[in-house]
Amino acid sequence: MARPFLENVDFSANLAAQDWPAAAYVHIPFCRRRCFYCDFPISVVGDRLRGETSLGIQQYVDWLCAEIQATPSLGQPLNTIFFGGGTPSLLAAAQVEQIVETLATQFGLAANLEISMEMDPGTFTLAQVQAFRRAGINRASLGTQAFQDDLLEVCGRTHRVSDIYTAVDWVRQAGYDNVSLDLISGLPGQTLAQWQHSLEAVIALKPQHLSAYDLVLEPETAFGKRWAPGEGPLPTDELTAQMYRMASQMLQAAGYRHYEISNYALPGFECRHNLTYWRNEPYYGFGMGAASYLHGQRWSRPRTRVAYREWLDHYIQAAGHLDEGMGDEGDRLFETFMVGLRRAEGIELSQFAHQIDVEQVCRDLAPYVAEGWVALEGDRRLRLTDPEGFLFSNTVLVALWESLAAADRGNAQ
Repeated sequence: MARPFLENVDFSANLAAQDWPAAAYVHIPFCRRRCFYCDFPISVVGDRLRGETSLGIQQYVDWLCAEIQATPSLGQPLNTIFFGGGTPSLLAAAQVEQIVETLATQFGLAANLEISMEMDPGTFTLAQVQAFRRAGINRASLGTQAFQDDLLEVCGRTHRVSDIYTAVDWVRQAGYDNVSLDLISGLPGQTLAQWQHSLEAVIALKPQHLSAYDLVLEPETAFGKRWAPGEGPLPTDELTAQMYRMASQMLQAAGYRHYEISNYALPGFECRHNLTYWRNEPYYGFGMGAASYLHGQRWSRPRTRVAYREWLDHYIQAAGHLDEGMGDEGDRLFETFMVGLRRAEGIELSQFAHQIDVEQVCRDLAPYVAEGWVALEGDRRLRLTDPEGFLFSNTVLVALWESLAAADRGNAQ
């Protein structure tokens, strides 16, 4: 779990090459309204305000740039930048350019840079998305979620299905050749037939990348306050498992590689920024609620604009420092396994032979190998099977955690 900002440990000291961050996440919190499943740190601005017309949005962009300028560069240029939110497509192109130029000045940009932006259908025009492209955005991630207007309305989304088709057309006209679409399964009242239709509609649009997420009920969201998992009108666990299997089968049959639990891509179009997370590699984070992973420690910023602004004053005075040790090595090892097993290729256990008893881990996971959820291949490569292992990943991870914790206790005795 990410810790809040602290002082007195210098991140710029004694960094090995593998600890050099080359990715940056930039949080843009503004949304027209809050979706009923969303617990992200956002600021609701309504239907009329956007970057071109809101002094508050420009003020936030200036704060972001001040944070970037106060952050020491730790060794290499950025390979990926990800504008997430919130709804980054509410920014003005000039504001996007301001942020990208600040990142370039502070850290440098690699020649093959991937810059992703989350965009909500219905929040931009063709001219605006063309201007985003000129500002440097070269990967568009569209939050489509469903291809049924009633489901979009149930979720509190502001766009409709017709907006999806318009948005895809516009990003392609603007020259984007790396487009990702998102879908959510397990929505209230969603049927298997509706899910199949959404998958068919997405496949017909031929994006380079697809994300298919299962609805997570967070307790403080409108959905989380209204229902418990499995309660009507939410689909049952059995039905959502069918949806997961259907997505895996249909999307792979259409040529998409299931490279991570919830993500599919045509060859060569995996999201390079998100692979940073799944490989447990370091990254910068900027903005309200954003988390960083530097020198083996995760730390996060406040989730409200007022608290973030107060934090920023403190950060500018003590940039690049945290106040306690680098965290528990056992926790970091488990995090590496946890995110690594989200990827189709899994983890090479032999790389961790100096930290774990590989043979014991294999024995502890043998029941799940027999179940068909876990595969052990070659030089002890551990991976989850598709789709069953991915479906039961939490069960496998609990067993893995217990195995690593038992070994750690044994070493301590």
